[in-house]
Amino acid sequence: MEQRTHRLASKRLVGRPVRIEEGHAEVELLTTEEMAVDEYGLVHGGFTFGLADYAAMLAVNEPTVVLGKAEVKFTKPVKVGENLIARAEIKEDLGKKRVVEVEVFNERNEKVLKGTFHCYVLEKHVLG
Repeated sequence: MEQRTHRLASKRLVGRPVRIEEGHAEVELLTTEEMAVDEYGLVHGGFTFGLADYAAMLAVNEPTVVLGKAEVKFTKPVKVGENLIARAEIKEDLGKKRVVEVEVFNERNEKVLKGTFHCYVLEKHVLG
């Protein structure tokens, strides 16, 4: 399926789409040194969240989709060099509102984030 939203998103910062289907998306992100917050190589949670958010947007895949609310739980730390995969699925389609469940896993298939994203499809672009 063609990517219809967030086309200019940075693959380096929020990930690279690997699958976009009706109501589903998968995005992968290789974590890098610039994402680290300390000498241990702990990756800032904002990058993991950004990956999950991007996957949610691609699951909806409407040009004017925006995030209204998110409830997430970080379940495991992420370290520099880990390859993450986010899997998103629309659980509720309420017209203009879509509720998307997202899970993010590391390369050992350990869940590092689980979240519910409340996405809204606007009549026109939020800045337009």
